[in-house]
Amino acid sequence: MTTIRRFCCNDLLRFASVNLDHLTETFNMSFYMTYLARWPDYFHVAEAPGNRIMGYIMGKVEGQGESWHGHVTAVTVAPEYRRQQLAKKLMNLLEDNSDKIDKAYFVDLFVRASNTPAIKMYEKLGYVIYRRVLRYYSGEEDGLDMRKALSRDVEKKSIIPLKRPVTPDELEYD
Repeated sequence: MTTIRRFCCNDLLRFASVNLDHLTETFNMSFYMTYLARWPDYFHVAEAPGNRIMGYIMGKVEGQGESWHGHVTAVTVAPEYRRQQLAKKLMNLLEDNSDKIDKAYFVDLFVRASNTPAIKMYEKLGYVIYRRVLRYYSGEEDGLDMRKALSRDVEKKSIIPLKRPVTPDELEYD
């Protein structure tokens, strides 16, 4: 049975194997600790029996006015636990927090333009490609900014795609 719970400090010493996927962005310890301290409701882990970490999601809320939104900083599932809807469950948790607790207008995320399986998964979850960000990943690969409107965005204005690509320095939030 899978348990989904809040991420805790000890998990930082146990989740390295989940981050081995070449498509998963990894960060330094202080980055993870900042998220854990500032947005604990947006940082969860999926755990298998025996306390093995299956995957995690890390996010935050940011913005102002109609740009107030939830952001998925990272979601990843270890290869041996994929195709079990874990990413979907983790995403739903972040979306529910964004929608019901923080009253956000939308949730966004960035994904490598070459990561077709992830793009397809996000589309199945209701995300649309909002814009392309040129050279977003390490100054080399383009990223796609994908968004899903939440209940507060009745007119779905937050997901109307931009007609032109942008550069990382044009992004509103980090």
